[in-house]
Amino acid sequence: MTLAEIILSGCLLTSLLLLGVSIFFNIKHGKLILKMIDSIEVSLDILDTRYESISEILEIPLFYDSPQIRQVQKDIVACRDTILTAANILSNVEIELDDIIEVDANEEE
Repeated sequence: MTLAEIILSGCLLTSLLLLGVSIFFNIKHGKLILKMIDSIEVSLDILDTRYESISEILEIPLFYDSPQIRQVQKDIVACRDTILTAANILSNVEIELDDIIEVDANEEE
């Protein structure tokens, strides 16, 4: 074996080792992204259920006109709006992840 063959063999082994490490971390991070997407979907379902529940409660007319009751109602409305904002933010993150995945798939073709 010549020196060039030894160097090329070393480079080949190093490249294969780095390829294996790269594949390992790509699979690891891919699974992490899929788990994150699943948890975002579950969170959005829960937020949607809570939003509907709070909206139904807010449709019931108040029979007691106390300032404290009105303040609680305003707080519930604020919480409902916050739930909607959080759901919109989470769905935007999910949409951005889907766009990134589509771009990567198009680049591979």
